[in-house]
Amino acid sequence: MAEKVIPVVDLSQFVNGSQQERADFVKALGEAFHNIGFVGVKNHGIAMSLIDSFYDRSKEFFALPKSTKINYEIPGLAGQRGYTSFGKEHAKGSKVADLKEFFQIGQEVAEDHPQRTNYPDNVKVSEVPEFAKLGSQLYKAFEKVGAELLKAIAIHLDLGEEYFTSKIEDGLSILRAIHYPPITQEPESALRAEQHEDINLITLLVGASAGGLQLLSKNDQWLDIEPEEDEIVINVGDMLQRLTNDYLKSTTHRVINPPRSEWHKPRLSIPFFLHPVADMDLTCLDKCVTDSRPLSYQPITAGEYLDQRLREIGLKK
Repeated sequence: MAEKVIPVVDLSQFVNGSQQERADFVKALGEAFHNIGFVGVKNHGIAMSLIDSFYDRSKEFFALPKSTKINYEIPGLAGQRGYTSFGKEHAKGSKVADLKEFFQIGQEVAEDHPQRTNYPDNVKVSEVPEFAKLGSQLYKAFEKVGAELLKAIAIHLDLGEEYFTSKIEDGLSILRAIHYPPITQEPESALRAEQHEDINLITLLVGASAGGLQLLSKNDQWLDIEPEEDEIVINVGDMLQRLTNDYLKSTTHRVINPPRSEWHKPRLSIPFFLHPVADMDLTCLDKCVTDSRPLSYQPITAGEYLDQRLREIGLKK
């Protein structure tokens, strides 16, 4: 069960709870992010009907012929909107592509937004008309949950509850529908997703259609993450680890291939990568730099860091 590997917290305690319940939530979330880098969240408020509907439309999209899907792969966008075909992305440091294809939906802003060029249009799929609309609704729901979690983390870091609020408003977050097709031949040393850390502040993941997600423990053991159906799995990304000078832990994780007897089963997964605006300063917080934890990172903005990492994983040339 999930409790054995990652702790589970109840978001309603923070959103609607007493002062004591909120304090307990902040403590539990902070400890989980510091010690493990992962936590399960229940009572998150995202309607299962919305999640299920987006899953169904995602399955419809990935079932389309490759010749159709390829029409939604937009050159020059580094995979940040629309379709990315099988074998394009690899983990940082890996030379072998992950066994996946995916579709990405991003932030939508008004035409007169001062940074409009940072927000390419989302890609609409004419064969699956509801795909983009449901994705946009799920994006907003994830954004809301993520904002509450970051408020709790800001309190834990003694930064004041609203520290992240302006930094994630119109943030460059990404909703990604990932399809791992059935495995038809012996993989070339690749896993469905090779071990990696996420780039962003935090990642929110609704339960995948098949198992396989593992985290690397402090003892260098791979442990299965098995969330309950109504839980979201949250993990710290490299931007938050960097901001906190390694106080909060961006834990290595991967998606392993199923046993050979289940190679015929595809896997669908819906993560939401919560990113701030491009100009957020990721300079390590002074309070996180101590004698026992000396400064580990040079100053950089979130936009510069994202650009660097997209090149490292092969999405940007």
